[in-house]
Amino acid sequence: MEKPIIRLVTCGSVDDGKSTLIGRLLVETDSVPDDTVDAAKSVRRSGSTIKAGDIDFSLLTDGLEAEREQGITIDVAYRSMNLLNGRRLIIADAPGHEQYTRNMAVAASRSDFALVLVDATRGIRTQTLRHLTICSLMGVTKIAVVINKLDGVGYSEQVYKDIQEGLKETIERLDIKNIHFVPVSALAGDNVVYGTENMPWYDGPTLLEYIQEWDVEDKGENLPRLNVQMISRAENFRGLAGTIVGGKFAVGDEVAVLPSKKTAKISQIATFSGDLKEAEDGKAVTLVLEPDVDATRGDVIELADKASLPADRFAATVVWLGETDLIHSKSYFLISGSTQIPAIVTNIRHVLNINNGEHDAARVLKTNEIGVVELATDAPVALIPYKQNRFKGNFILVDRATMNTVGAGMVKHSLRRSANVSEHHYDIDRDARAGQKNQKAKVIWLTGLSGSGKSTIANALEKELFSLGMHAYVLDGDNMRLGLNKDLGFTREDRAENVRRVSEVAHSLYDAGLVTIVALVSPYAEDRAQARALFPEGDFAEVWVKTPAEVCAERDPKGLYKKAAAGELPNLTGVGQEYEVADSAELVIDGTGLVDESVELLIEKFFS
Repeated sequence: MEKPIIRLVTCGSVDDGKSTLIGRLLVETDSVPDDTVDAAKSVRRSGSTIKAGDIDFSLLTDGLEAEREQGITIDVAYRSMNLLNGRRLIIADAPGHEQYTRNMAVAASRSDFALVLVDATRGIRTQTLRHLTICSLMGVTKIAVVINKLDGVGYSEQVYKDIQEGLKETIERLDIKNIHFVPVSALAGDNVVYGTENMPWYDGPTLLEYIQEWDVEDKGENLPRLNVQMISRAENFRGLAGTIVGGKFAVGDEVAVLPSKKTAKISQIATFSGDLKEAEDGKAVTLVLEPDVDATRGDVIELADKASLPADRFAATVVWLGETDLIHSKSYFLISGSTQIPAIVTNIRHVLNINNGEHDAARVLKTNEIGVVELATDAPVALIPYKQNRFKGNFILVDRATMNTVGAGMVKHSLRRSANVSEHHYDIDRDARAGQKNQKAKVIWLTGLSGSGKSTIANALEKELFSLGMHAYVLDGDNMRLGLNKDLGFTREDRAENVRRVSEVAHSLYDAGLVTIVALVSPYAEDRAQARALFPEGDFAEVWVKTPAEVCAERDPKGLYKKAAAGELPNLTGVGQEYEVADSAELVIDGTGLVDESVELLIEKFFS
């Protein structure tokens, strides 16, 4: 039987010698073409001290020109290596700089083995602890702490022991079971592939020997899963295509399609090479089910008797990768396999203190921070705890505005409230309620600076609709903050929660068949987009009351601009906080114009 590939990630702080170590491993196992080795003898990084004619091992893993110019690793470089025992090793050289932690986290999530380097001349650093923590969270099963550059400290055994002792508390706290310390000099070659006489006090394996000892943990369970990538259709044929992970499927197996929980039997396993009786982990297949139950891209297929219980509330550990903070009440896309669904971070429980393991209170997660959060998805998702299965418990969070990946998540457990709450459908629906009022339900969302005239226009619009016999209601931002939202302030995250609550109330009034007029500053485009997403297309209209800041300051009906000028109100939109222009608005109103004219525009645009 062919031995499994070893997937290894190297990490640690910048300049700890990761690229040099990997380069030496590649060269001394004959895993690099001769012309590449020759190039590494002639090309030099900026500031390199390596003698002419010697190999600069670090260049063998750096693929970006910017890396060579800066003398650092930015991207994750993947290299294939042939081990002396005939096995194949895929090495991911992860960057050490804190700003590229996201790259390291992605590499660790795909690896079963990690080398965490520590520079003996500089000792343990924060990034060392961060990378150890991420490797543990990402389910890396075996870790080697490689204490490098011992030639720089005279091959001191005491330095080696001090670093071991310094990491002891972190290793115990993270509950890392399979870990080993290896002293090396990547530059000189000591104890990397071959043993050395420079460290007689160490009698353990060389780094290469330790890597070759790795083997797959046999958990003795068959928990296959197929994330449906596409529906394959042909004449008299319909199958669910995807790649199997975590086990094997066989013809005749009873399976469940999640989240619908519909069951069927596998009648055919089709591949480009022909039909199979069974298919194992890593195999791309098309499953034909009998009966042909309804399924779509993003659904999950599992064995019926071992199927996950879909949920829409989760506690999860998140490594925050975004350049802007993670805040609760903001909507992101949660993506796991082929499943993509809107999700809201409803609570940030705590942020993990990398240095001491303490759980610090937090209202936001900042770049590269690790925290535990609670998530709510728009519909049930088949996710299980990451510790049970890393393929079934991982996800990423994607910013809905930029489509950038901003978080890597690992499910801790589903929340009980997910199973205890269900949606109820009533016989009288929105159309019936609106029809009784002889109108169409819709939401008019007025946004703009404080003092722009939103409330004045909303009041006049409601009066006009009332005179026309229509049923309307105004949700005013200040009024909401006097009641439902009185617990909220004006920070970025509180503003997001304010918009979320107002939009949910607006949706209830919309469901009642009313015309709902919202007058709310709502300064951030992504929050307004989140509100829009609650409503069918055409039933939500964003209206920007565009009034210059200086005019708003002159009006200053609530004295807010005066307070801001005196330094008493640091979070006033347009002064202390940015207002993001409403480029997606269906209508832009000049807030310096006559109110009656603004109402006429609104009536003509949305009610004629």
